[in-house]
Amino acid sequence: MKINDDFYMKEVAGLNVVVATGESAENMNAMINLNESAAFLWKQLENDITKEELIKRLTEEYDVDYERARVSVEKFISKLNEIGCLSF
Repeated sequence: MKINDDFYMKEVAGLNVVVATGESAENMNAMINLNESAAFLWKQLENDITKEELIKRLTEEYDVDYERARVSVEKFISKLNEIGCLSF
């Protein structure tokens, strides 16, 4: 899975914000603010990656155990999928 080409993360005034372009912009009338770990995951998803690899990278980047990382990654993927940010 990876981030859909219609979505971009930009830093605006020190915040990591996701914006939609193209047809996705017509369906999404808001911006998404990402915290530090969500921005890290977003960057990983800019290239095709598996859920297991995301979990592994999150545990390597942050002091978090596998189970907590798994739950966080699953929630993040679910939210991104709800708004159409992911391509499978």
